[in-house]
Amino acid sequence: MTETNNIRAVTEGPEGDDAKCSFHHRMFLEPQEKKRSMKALVVKQAKKTCSCTPTKVKDCVFGFLPILQWLPKYKLREYLLGDLMSGVIVGVLLVPQSIAYSLLAGVEPVYGLYTSFFASLIYCIFGTSRHISVGIFGVICLMMGQVVDREIERAGYDLEPAVLSVPPGTAAHVNTTLSPVNGTAQELLCDKSCHAIAVAATMTFIAGVYQVAMGFFQVGFVSVYLSDSLLSGFVTGASFTVLTSQVKYLLGLDIPRSGGIGSLIVTWINIFKNIHKTNICDLITSFLCFLVLIPTKELNEHFKSKLKAPIPVELVVVVAATLASHFGKLKETYGSSISGHIPTGFLPPRPPDWTLIPNVALDAIPIAIIGFAITVSLSEMFAKKHGYSVKANQEMYAIGFCNIIPSFFHCFTTSAALAKTLVKESTGCRTQISGLVTSLVILLVLLVIAPLFYSLQKCVLAVITIVNLRGALRKFKDLPKMWHLSRVDTVIWGVTMAATAFISTEIGLLIGVCFSMLCVIFRTQRPEAPLLGWVAESETYESLSAYKNLQTKPGIVVFRFEAPLYYINKECFKSTLYKQTGVNPVWVKAAKKKAAKRMLREKEVGSGDNQTSISMDFVSEPLGFHTIVIDCCAVQFLDTAGIRTLKEVCKDYGDIDVHVLLAQCNPSVRSSLIRGEFFKEGEDHLLFHSVHQAVDFALGTQGHSGTSVSK
Repeated sequence: MTETNNIRAVTEGPEGDDAKCSFHHRMFLEPQEKKRSMKALVVKQAKKTCSCTPTKVKDCVFGFLPILQWLPKYKLREYLLGDLMSGVIVGVLLVPQSIAYSLLAGVEPVYGLYTSFFASLIYCIFGTSRHISVGIFGVICLMMGQVVDREIERAGYDLEPAVLSVPPGTAAHVNTTLSPVNGTAQELLCDKSCHAIAVAATMTFIAGVYQVAMGFFQVGFVSVYLSDSLLSGFVTGASFTVLTSQVKYLLGLDIPRSGGIGSLIVTWINIFKNIHKTNICDLITSFLCFLVLIPTKELNEHFKSKLKAPIPVELVVVVAATLASHFGKLKETYGSSISGHIPTGFLPPRPPDWTLIPNVALDAIPIAIIGFAITVSLSEMFAKKHGYSVKANQEMYAIGFCNIIPSFFHCFTTSAALAKTLVKESTGCRTQISGLVTSLVILLVLLVIAPLFYSLQKCVLAVITIVNLRGALRKFKDLPKMWHLSRVDTVIWGVTMAATAFISTEIGLLIGVCFSMLCVIFRTQRPEAPLLGWVAESETYESLSAYKNLQTKPGIVVFRFEAPLYYINKECFKSTLYKQTGVNPVWVKAAKKKAAKRMLREKEVGSGDNQTSISMDFVSEPLGFHTIVIDCCAVQFLDTAGIRTLKEVCKDYGDIDVHVLLAQCNPSVRSSLIRGEFFKEGEDHLLFHSVHQAVDFALGTQGHSGTSVSK
């Protein structure tokens, strides 16, 4: 059975010598038949999913491993030079940043190098973007570090750095040779550093599992709730927390890192309480590093169109600071805090600590969502810029595997990073071969160069971290422009930024999402609802409040509601309609009833004819219009409350002899009206394809009130 929608159309008859005669007929629209059998849909989907053909297997393998698609088509002469240059430059930039961000994540420097190595390598295999650089991201490192510190404290370790008698991470390997009797020795060997990377790797594994699950169940739509303004505000707010966490290294202060709600304020209180303990050597070193890094970074940005490659100033600063610290014996003489031993090679693989999963499972959710949201948005942005396409679900698989696989090799969570992606693109990157080159550069450092960074001061790493926050902190310059474009987006940015900075990163993200959704609800709760006027010599109707020189038809009010009509805004719809038309039918009916009762009472008591005449005049006072046309072009959907509201409006106005016509309803709204039994036999509630048709019908009906209208 199919339902037929009866939609009025207006057709003009032939012109006579004296007058033009109009008549109206129905336009019959027969909806497409929809297969509503759930069983048939399930069977069809099962056959499609479970069928196995050589072509489907090939597409599945190639889709899951995109490198098999683009690597055979690699243009060696055209692409190789650009990929080599960009890979080397990004690798050189990543070495100091990987060591610096390890401090932010609460783990030893070598684990940052491991993370950057595996992330670049694995994304090259699974990723669909040609340009993004996947690796360590400051905000995620901050969120990771807060959980690591919490779990270290919960496990009973001091938050002060431990002095290791063995290279970091080897405890796990040594423990396998100990007998059960030496349980105490096991506990001593797996010290704070060992437990920290165990927590980070376990959370990385869980975050990767979440991301792969999102890709499998195709729930990439979750990222749409993280708008650009929300993400920007979150990153800026988190940048304040990152900056605050690094100040103690700039000053050489030995204070524990605060976590939880209000950590930013607590950290600053602790800093000012211990400001008298500032290490002058670290302070001077930090100041000198700022003097070198900031101007050079600005020059890189200012002349990026002229420079073939950015100046690797971070690496230069790291090398110079390491040499100065080593030969000047800054640790022994002034007590400066240094990076310490960074072992060469790779530690044996180690599975995540399954006993920690209940502790970190919830913490991994926001990390997983932020990671894939940033990765997908960056990959789509650069794909659009360079004219190719990426697959959002495959990107979730890629970033998920960039976390799951490295979690067995003492790594922590990664995502795409905008700053390194921009460097990668500007230095000639054409494919992810540049990612392989970056991995080789970091591998060289891991195998040969890493121990040379033993004397590198932590304050230098803190300066590198803070200087790389400039992009996020510069968003304050864009606020006037953002306010001019959209005040709502600016408020969302401000609320998310403030909540992330002053409460906590996880709660700030949640507040930002909730506030953003509330803004959408509020905008539909009180939408624009103007009266429309006719554009002369056309069939177009536009807002009377927005445009001049529009005409109105006598006796007809055209009203547009620019939002879905549902339970939240149904009262707003009615009150705005009553206000715009100047007539509340409920009040008019009540006034008529009251006047009628007064007339009846006056007749019973024998009052004079004068008062009765006044009451009769009030009852018969004209409204000024006989028809309301509701333009539904902006009404995307109706719920039961919306249908009920339309019924009430039509009934209330009908009781005072005002007809209500609906125009430009989309198929979803028409279907809802039919299912809600809005059209009943004998009622003159009509539906039109355009406002112009509805107005012409109303004029014709009023002009030929004595004629019969075909139904």
